[in-house]
Amino acid sequence: MRKTTLIFTILLTGLTLQAQKMDKNKKALVASIEAHKENLIAISDSIWALAETAFEEGVSSRILADYAEKNGFDVERGVAGMPTAFVATYGSGKPVISVLGEYDALPGISQKAQPEKEPLQAGAAGHGCGHNMFGTASLASAVAIKELITSGDLKGTIKFFGTPAEEKFFGKIWMVREGLWDDVDVNLSWHPGANTEADVQSTLALVDFKVEFFGQAAHASADPWNGRSASDALELYTTGINYYREHIKPTVRIHYHIQDGGQVVNVVPDYSKIWVRVRDTKRSGMMPVYEQVQKMAEGAAIMANVDYKISLISGIYEVLVNRAGGAIMQKNLELLGPITYTAEEEAFGKKIQEATGKPQVGMDSAIQPLKETQEHPGGGSTDVGDVSWNVANINLSVTVAPKDTPWHSWAVVACGGMSIGHKGMLYASKALGMTMVDLFEDPKKVAEVKAEYQKRKGAVVYEPIIPDGPPPIDVSQNQ
Repeated sequence: MRKTTLIFTILLTGLTLQAQKMDKNKKALVASIEAHKENLIAISDSIWALAETAFEEGVSSRILADYAEKNGFDVERGVAGMPTAFVATYGSGKPVISVLGEYDALPGISQKAQPEKEPLQAGAAGHGCGHNMFGTASLASAVAIKELITSGDLKGTIKFFGTPAEEKFFGKIWMVREGLWDDVDVNLSWHPGANTEADVQSTLALVDFKVEFFGQAAHASADPWNGRSASDALELYTTGINYYREHIKPTVRIHYHIQDGGQVVNVVPDYSKIWVRVRDTKRSGMMPVYEQVQKMAEGAAIMANVDYKISLISGIYEVLVNRAGGAIMQKNLELLGPITYTAEEEAFGKKIQEATGKPQVGMDSAIQPLKETQEHPGGGSTDVGDVSWNVANINLSVTVAPKDTPWHSWAVVACGGMSIGHKGMLYASKALGMTMVDLFEDPKKVAEVKAEYQKRKGAVVYEPIIPDGPPPIDVSQNQ
């Protein structure tokens, strides 16, 4: 027997044995996802090619909402004041289980589905966080659950939340404020990654705000004494922030982006604008830093003799971890086993690693034991955190790119438009769906997950960190 044939036989035998361990409903769920496979890949690839950014995901959201409607869901579009947000619902009664989907892209990282950096369209956006796969996989799992409810094998309600603008404005906050998860027992979410695991780590809390300075224009040479420079205030403000960095805890992060520092060199600028972001591992640690950097804006305005204005954009909570839910997800990952890759896919991954200066070790989809939850995790932020403070939440990470791939980069875009991304997307839909099957079948599991949520939340009263009024959907006003 040839070596390649032997390896294939061993893998096929392993998959057969794993399938034998699945109950009837899980086998049916996996079969459903496989039956929808070509449609799901087409949907993901369409969203990948569209690469629509925050609050501009009109076609991407419509593709997903239409697919949900076609598959028998009741779809409510334009929820929480956002045209690209929607909720798809099927079934009745308890439990009510929901799953999140995202579909916004990142500006400026357009890329072809190849391991050499080359934009699909110069200057355009790209799915450098894999959200084309995120929304598609989550909806696929919801459709598979819907089919089991229709057949009478499961009872309850399944919801898919189409959530826009995760990369910039954090659309889920306005959806939470509208109470859209109030009747949900357990929520599930996943995120594309470079490894596969039941995710029991938190994220960073975050707050975004803008500072504008208003001065007096004058000729920069003829009569600068008649001017009051908004640009001076901006420079003084960033200097204050940078000196402050020495006196904040290592868990804190402060970023800023100067959006307007003046237009021409021979005019004392009368206007400047800066976007500032503060993060910490806990909201309780973030808020004092946020208050201090706001005071610094006032100080900079006083020193430059100008006026100033601070505008809150939005803020998000850290993810509230749920280990009981993670343990359920972990068993399903072990039941599914790792993703396997062709020689061509491994070669693609290694070329990505070579192009980004990483060790050429290829793909990593090994199923690791459930990790201990870190007290102070690193990494990024997500508005899934706000959902997790309002309903018990289970998180998942699935490999869609080679090990150590720089995230929010062209390399992730490249993988998301070809078979490596497709495999991760389909795998995620199965893992999410199988975990939902466990929750629908066993009320005790739902109760355990909800009990841990209540214990971890404690007496905290959730308050959304957003200004009064509607979401900032007029993107042109928020550049």
